[in-house]
Amino acid sequence: MKSKKHILWFEEVNKKDTPLVGGKGSSLGEMINIMPVPNGFCITVAVYKEVLKQHQEGFMKILEKRDIENVEELESVANIIKSQILDVNIPLEIENAIKVSYEKLGGKVAVRSSATSEDLEEASFAGQQDTFLNIEGSEEVLGAVKKCWASLFNARAIYYREKNKFKHSDAFLSVVIQKMVNADKAGVMFTMNPINKSHDEMIIEACFGLGEKLVSGEITPDTFILNKKEESVKEQFLNFETQTLSQKELKELIAIGKKIEHHYKKPMDIEWAIENGKAFVLQARPITTLK
Repeated sequence: MKSKKHILWFEEVNKKDTPLVGGKGSSLGEMINIMPVPNGFCITVAVYKEVLKQHQEGFMKILEKRDIENVEELESVANIIKSQILDVNIPLEIENAIKVSYEKLGGKVAVRSSATSEDLEEASFAGQQDTFLNIEGSEEVLGAVKKCWASLFNARAIYYREKNKFKHSDAFLSVVIQKMVNADKAGVMFTMNPINKSHDEMIIEACFGLGEKLVSGEITPDTFILNKKEESVKEQFLNFETQTLSQKELKELIAIGKKIEHHYKKPMDIEWAIENGKAFVLQARPITTLK
């Protein structure tokens, strides 16, 4: 049965498999057959449950005794749980399965958290768990996997679940291991304008290199407001000495965005990267800020 598997490759999953591989994993599986998506695999939720099952009750007891409005106390509780997760031993069978799968990809990979609670209709938990880039080597990958599991109990994630009345015991995590794109340019794309709610506009934000600094807010990107139907630039706000995206690249990204929106039949928030002139989709999720 698929639900009992430790490893599922992207081509083995689709958007219905969020309970097994989280929001990120199921989205990548859904898209890999229609879009240029860097290959990879998911370490399933079944692994998280198996490795941490004997610790779950203890985690819940620790979480009962905290005041989430007390920042220091919340951070302390989060760190206690995360340190326990980082100290767990991964069973040899599972460890070997991860190593064998990683060796098939080889080289540098992105190790991404993929929570089962991401991008729910009533709340977006996306961005609250950790991602690790340019990870190379089996032992480094295993270490990053544990860090992803631990990030399910980041202080911010604990606080957000409490505020949205989402049980900690119902939060699970898959980990996505994806071939690293050596990005020349990267960014995000919204297939509608989430600011003025216009479905006739798209927004693309772009920077040079990896897109993580843009996503985390460390840099101000080039921003392009686009006419979706005419595939033309309505407004642009440039923040680099050289404009990041050419007209050809903008048109390619618009086409990708429209295809993904058509497939999902809803406005989408897409992370993309360009390497040697080729655009790749790294992630796509519904725009959850519209309500």
